[in-house]
Amino acid sequence: MKIEEIKILRGPNYWSVRRPQLIQMKLDLEELEERPTNKIDGFPERLEALFPSMYSHRCSVGKPGGFFERVKEGTWMGHVIEHIALELQTLAGMNCGFGRTRGTGKPGEYYVVFNYMEEDAGVYAARASVKIAQALVDGVEYDPAQDIQQLREIREETRLGPSTGSIVEEAAKRGIPYIRLNGQSLVQLGYGVHQKRIRATIASTTSNIAVDIAGDKEETKNLLEAAEIPVPRGTTVRTEEGLRDAVTKYGYPLVIKPIDGNHGKGNTTNITTWEQAVKAFESAKNYSRTVIVEKFITGVDFRVLVINYKFICAALRTPASVVGDGEHTIQYLIDETNKDPRRGYGHEKVLTQITVDASTQKMLDEIGYTLETVPKKGELVLLKTTANLSTGGTSTDVTDEVHPVNIFLAERIAKIIGLDICGIDIMAPDLRTPVYENGGAVLEVNAAPGFRMHIDPADGLPRNVAEPVINMLFPKGSDGRIPIVAVTGTNGKTTTTRLVAHICKTAGRKVGYTTSDGVYIQNQLMMKGDCTGPLSAKFVLRDPTVDFAVLECARGGLLKAGLAFQNCDVSIVTNVTADHLGLGGIDSIEQMARAKAVVPETTFNHGFAILNAEDDLVYAMHEGLTCNVAYFSMDENNPRIQKHCKNGGYAAVYENGYVSILKGTWKIRVIKVSEIPITYGGKALHNIMNTLPAMLAAYLFKDITIEDIRTALSTFVPSPSQTPGRLNLFEFRHFKFLVDFAHNPAGLELLCDFVKKMDGTPKVGIISGTGDRRDDDIRELGRISGRSFDEIIIRQDKNLRGRSAEEIVNLLVEGINETKTSDIPIKIIYNEKEAILYAYDNAKPGSLITIMCDVVAEALDLIKSLKEKEDAA
Repeated sequence: MKIEEIKILRGPNYWSVRRPQLIQMKLDLEELEERPTNKIDGFPERLEALFPSMYSHRCSVGKPGGFFERVKEGTWMGHVIEHIALELQTLAGMNCGFGRTRGTGKPGEYYVVFNYMEEDAGVYAARASVKIAQALVDGVEYDPAQDIQQLREIREETRLGPSTGSIVEEAAKRGIPYIRLNGQSLVQLGYGVHQKRIRATIASTTSNIAVDIAGDKEETKNLLEAAEIPVPRGTTVRTEEGLRDAVTKYGYPLVIKPIDGNHGKGNTTNITTWEQAVKAFESAKNYSRTVIVEKFITGVDFRVLVINYKFICAALRTPASVVGDGEHTIQYLIDETNKDPRRGYGHEKVLTQITVDASTQKMLDEIGYTLETVPKKGELVLLKTTANLSTGGTSTDVTDEVHPVNIFLAERIAKIIGLDICGIDIMAPDLRTPVYENGGAVLEVNAAPGFRMHIDPADGLPRNVAEPVINMLFPKGSDGRIPIVAVTGTNGKTTTTRLVAHICKTAGRKVGYTTSDGVYIQNQLMMKGDCTGPLSAKFVLRDPTVDFAVLECARGGLLKAGLAFQNCDVSIVTNVTADHLGLGGIDSIEQMARAKAVVPETTFNHGFAILNAEDDLVYAMHEGLTCNVAYFSMDENNPRIQKHCKNGGYAAVYENGYVSILKGTWKIRVIKVSEIPITYGGKALHNIMNTLPAMLAAYLFKDITIEDIRTALSTFVPSPSQTPGRLNLFEFRHFKFLVDFAHNPAGLELLCDFVKKMDGTPKVGIISGTGDRRDDDIRELGRISGRSFDEIIIRQDKNLRGRSAEEIVNLLVEGINETKTSDIPIKIIYNEKEAILYAYDNAKPGSLITIMCDVVAEALDLIKSLKEKEDAA
């Protein structure tokens, strides 16, 4: 077996719209194609022995043990690898259960598809599952424990922490989208102008000054003390001499900690001797030049959480510890404690396993113990200096026990420091009585407080502390979204996208849009090149100036990585024709339609999918959609349109020289086609077709008026600036140049239909073929050109995409020669620039030269420079 490729799908995709996180692995089974699992001696038994937990896999049988039944009956290795990849992740604390294995159409080659929680873990599981399957086939011993541990470590390194993750999950419940902005905990909630950001539990609303104050323990203490908040008496020191003065002044027991430490790093508590004090001082100096020395407050450790200056909850925190039984060693007691099923690796479970580190050894040394010491029965042995859950500590929810005076105290502290998300550490006998009365004190105020202790306490009621954070950032009724119009299809996507964007800009919206020639933010070109994939879409959705997104969604990006968004408000499918077949596992036009259908399937229930009523494959996409549907057609008498509108539906049609919107039985004539520049007075029928869904999409947004649409359509000019590479006409003194991006038979057919209606003789075509198309697709470009042009110049794209230039040229010539006008002159010039210059230098008076451009910007720049040179002469 060998892995051909692995793709990470991060959004709605060909395999599933509801499961955006999938690994797609192309696998060549090689000789195992002839050996299903029932033909491999001992394979079912070895698999079941290695992964007994796979008994829960129901598979297509639909009951526990179903997958094992399939293996015994005989199934192919790709199917087995799918299940191994899922089980490896599940055993590593990432429950994954969705998978598909399908043939690519090539014998022995399969797509193995399964879901993941963390990308890197999914890729690792893909590779590991193939190795494990091969070992099972070969009868070689294999221990998956190392893979499972590696997956755990990958998960902990890459996943969002429990605090950040809880906020993201709560946002998702509210329908608020999110984008992870880096490999750590920086996350954008919402899109465009409505976005907010969080990093761990610091929000974009959190005061930088407040965070700075909270990070300086002495500054915090001074502010609280000045406000009559009970705090431990103490001072700051930098030298051992200063330490001695502090010990003399405050006496034992003491706490020593760095002034700007966090998570308990460098902290030492309950210091009772000078030797302990010196060691603690040196430990704190590792984290800060200045060290706090203060009186040790007796009591227990509480964390109080305040969000948006309101008390939310409180927890009692207990450091990692064991209780002696008078019989067993400390190491034994630790091992037994770690067997608690609630304890796991990192953050995978409610509690974290206790590990023995230098801090643990130090604490044991201070009391004269080792790991082999047998503590007395009932003796509490502390193993960590702080009560952090990540080091094995536990938490108990005490929210309902907090005295009203302490609630007021906590909310007042948050206001004094200025922290809208605030964790307050209090040492006191309890919180049932006011801290002012029971001798307790406020030890610290924390920015970015951890939520795990409240979300998953070891004891007591879990608290949804992420909800008040989301309510603060997005008051109820807001979801942080901006309108999204998604455009897909084979031809016309870019023009339709640009036209929708132009209408929305005319209506006053701040638009970001993606096209096959670049990304635009409010008409400024930000990225050049083919920008129809998910990375470009995310670029727009991340931009804080954008309040409306129009996203062209092409086949390539959708198949390689999925869509960048989970839902859109309006989707448009222009058409589906035979282009790019044979690529990415799409071998038929029906499969291509299935891929394109992913876009309308993401439309919100309250939104609209706008479909081409003249295209059978596109029209059929309405089946199964849960959103509203609208149609467009060049014929208002189209039976599908008539039936739809009779039932009160929306449509856009071309009728009696107008583009019109049908609203039930009502007709709204928007504008005469002769007044829409991109239609060239109605000659460019395909641009009339592109206009229909664009104007209908805009009309469906209540704040965009018919007048906005009319104005926009009349000011959208087919120029290099507004529609680069789409019917750009340059009029020289004695001839004309027409530049268009037509790159497939359907697109060229439409272009040539327009060319036939244009004045100009002879008609010269500069054509090319694309190497990753089927042979007959390339020949068809030649046939269409042979029927449409009086002279032909054949050039080549910069990227030949897997073929030689000679091979592409020969296929084009074959197609041209199949036409009745096969005697037309043919000139072969491989370089696009040289081909354009040849056509310019040899242009006959009155001729119309049409070029199917490859690199739009370069072709346009060259022709514009020739025009400027002529105008200046």
